[in-house]
Amino acid sequence: MKKKIDYTISSGNIFADLGFPDSEERLAKTNLAIQINKLIKRKKLTQIQAAELLGIDQPKISALSTGKLSGFSLERLFRFLTILGQDITINITPKARSKKIANVIVSLPKFIKKPVAPRKNVGVKTIHARKK
Repeated sequence: MKKKIDYTISSGNIFADLGFPDSEERLAKTNLAIQINKLIKRKKLTQIQAAELLGIDQPKISALSTGKLSGFSLERLFRFLTILGQDITINITPKARSKKIANVIVSLPKFIKKPVAPRKNVGVKTIHARKK
């Protein structure tokens, strides 16, 4: 006999699923922090270098990298993204009639890793000199 497993289908927002009252803001901050951390990693910055670039101290970079976001506003995270060379677009649309509460959605670009093609020495000749 199979045992019945209880489960709940996620709403797509873990913070809402856990009952946080500010779940939309928490999810937006989390998505922005993920993007900031990806950019810092992609630029190969140390936490100290990232802190200098963003105008904050290293412990705040550490908090950002570990998801401790209570000390960061959405506006501050937006500023970090612009410093890291990102454009920010905000779209405002009416909520769907079927929804009781409107949503805040953060869309992130996908990082595409370009394959590194082997270099070809097309048109290059190597000249070897001989000692006499």
